[in-house]
Amino acid sequence: MLELLQRLFGREEADKSKNVAKERLRLVLVQDRCSISPHILESLKEDMIGVISKYLEIDEKGLEVNLSNEDNYLALVASIPILRMKRTYAEEK
Repeated sequence: MLELLQRLFGREEADKSKNVAKERLRLVLVQDRCSISPHILESLKEDMIGVISKYLEIDEKGLEVNLSNEDNYLALVASIPILRMKRTYAEEK
């Protein structure tokens, strides 16, 4: 019965919003602690696109680059959708 009331009154939706806000705040804190500005992170993303695009055809709009703080170490996490492999590096030239 309690579960039904929670569903009716949006308790699960509130939990989802809370978790999203919590994750965003965590990412902002991680960036702040390692002194990486959003501008530098964006520049890093653009540089990665340039290098990876020499060898792979990627979906630049789907690329995500984030910082993650796990087990007392900072990690750069990138999700890069690959459309296809380029046959040779010379294809690009």
